[in-house]
Amino acid sequence: MTNAETDLYQDVVLDHKRAPRNFGHLAAPTHRARGTNPQCGDDLSVELDIQAGQVHDIRFSGQGCAICIASASMMGEAVKGRDVEAARQLQQHFRAVLTGQTEPEETQLGKLVSLAGVRRYPSRIKCALLGWHALMHALAEAPQVATTELPHPRSDHDETTP
Repeated sequence: MTNAETDLYQDVVLDHKRAPRNFGHLAAPTHRARGTNPQCGDDLSVELDIQAGQVHDIRFSGQGCAICIASASMMGEAVKGRDVEAARQLQQHFRAVLTGQTEPEETQLGKLVSLAGVRRYPSRIKCALLGWHALMHALAEAPQVATTELPHPRSDHDETTP
């Protein structure tokens, strides 16, 4: 990756941290879950409005590092308007990219490719995946409120799926 690409990707991440999209609460969510990472203090809640099998609307709230907030912001943009199965597939692909199981492709990830460099920093992978884990729990546990706590890593690249 060239310096220009690296700078562009850093700019995308910083932009989403400074002005997160889909941040806040929904008036009447149909699904919700909370994700926490006790190792670093990241704590996010994801709220969804699912209608006819599609993510009609999504919001997240909470606190976290720049990677955590930017990833949740980009996640919201990426899954809003998609059907639930497409959101699940995107989460699986994004996770595979961050854990080094597959190479990043902008055609499949869009702006999310800007977070692919996180895989070089194993301790930050959980930061980038926290909102996505909460999303998957919300989809699986709805209409109940679910909470997920990320487990401690077993190795540098071992990332468990809740």
